[in-house]
Amino acid sequence: MAEAKNVLGTDLQICCTSPMTGFYRDGFCSTGGQDLGMHVVCAQVTAEFLEFTKSRGNDLSTPMPQYNFPGLRPGDRWCLCAARWQEAMDAGVAPPVVLEATHARALEACSLTDLKQYALSAS
Repeated sequence: MAEAKNVLGTDLQICCTSPMTGFYRDGFCSTGGQDLGMHVVCAQVTAEFLEFTKSRGNDLSTPMPQYNFPGLRPGDRWCLCAARWQEAMDAGVAPPVVLEATHARALEACSLTDLKQYALSAS
């Protein structure tokens, strides 16, 4: 099987292992048929983004152990739904992204130009 690619066309890099992120909880923003939300944007969440997504009915701050979800704090890196990141960008509250760890399928919902505007270093 071919390696997953990021939005830059190179091999997908790990997003975060503490907290363990990704639809498959392997640290990567990989996706597949079961990932209907397309959790492919590796972002470093901010307080503004966490408030924004909570106001949209998706509370990412509260731990939910039954889903192996620790709850996020500003500064944590997490694989976000591409459409939610785009919605946040349109509202002026998009968190910074790690391009090297953002899956190429993010380009189905977000432009590379927009993602680059919010780019962080992978390290």
